[in-house]
Amino acid sequence: MPQASSLFTRLEYRLAEQLFHTRWLPRSPRTQKLTMHLFQRCADAGHPAALSLYGHMLFHRGVSPQDKARGARYVLEAAHAGDARAQYRAGQIHEHGCALYPRRDDHAVTWYARAGEAGHPLAADRLARAYRLGELGLPMDAERAEYWQRLADRQAGFADQLDSGEAETRH
Repeated sequence: MPQASSLFTRLEYRLAEQLFHTRWLPRSPRTQKLTMHLFQRCADAGHPAALSLYGHMLFHRGVSPQDKARGARYVLEAAHAGDARAQYRAGQIHEHGCALYPRRDDHAVTWYARAGEAGHPLAADRLARAYRLGELGLPMDAERAEYWQRLADRQAGFADQLDSGEAETRH
């Protein structure tokens, strides 16, 4: 059994998530340090959601270039594992570039497309805008822009249904 699917890793991730999202818990430096430590342990164990979330936090909140580089590596590892949020974030990393991963529009488009097809509405919306305006090295293409915009709208609508409880019977 892979280490990432171990019960202990999954439990640690759930605890870290609860600590991260709980509003009633004091935001002490000690609690924050524990939360980040748990996320790091889970990411190091290969837990895809932890790789995505912890990588995102390191990339955007990391102080040193090494933190940002490690965050980008974690995000890309989660993206390769099929995490749609990480795929969207990988697109952003390649679109804007960083020290470890210079700007690559072709990579950004690939990751946005993967995330959009996997159900991430912001990725589909980004591709719609890119085709509409000729960004990311893409030609202006109204037909493709419309395809990605319809996909983004459908995904956003489905997410709204899930939030309101209307789509509970859908799978």
